[in-house]
Amino acid sequence: MGLSTHVLDTMHGGPAAGMQVRLFATQGDSATLLKTLTLNHDGRTDAPLFDNASLQVGTYRLTFDVAGYFKARGVQLPEPNFLNQVSLDFGVAHADQHYHVPLLVSPWSYSTYRGS
Repeated sequence: MGLSTHVLDTMHGGPAAGMQVRLFATQGDSATLLKTLTLNHDGRTDAPLFDNASLQVGTYRLTFDVAGYFKARGVQLPEPNFLNQVSLDFGVAHADQHYHVPLLVSPWSYSTYRGS
């Protein structure tokens, strides 16, 4: 599987369908945009972010447009809102393993972990 992500909207109790996600390769303070995606009806990408052959050892960043997603759902957010973009920086030490980066999110909190 390589690298995948999944976002669950804990405010509404379901997948974060339609959320925009950007994937970057990082090196120190620099980041190179690799992909921009929109999550499907299940809060996932239609294909892995990287398949087994493409995933490389290194550091990466996933940026999730949390504010844009909740505004599109009609949630009244204060200005400025508490969460705007949620960025998760993570490392891939073993390119032969599957890395799954789930995000559980509301307008006021988020949590993540390395999934399976």
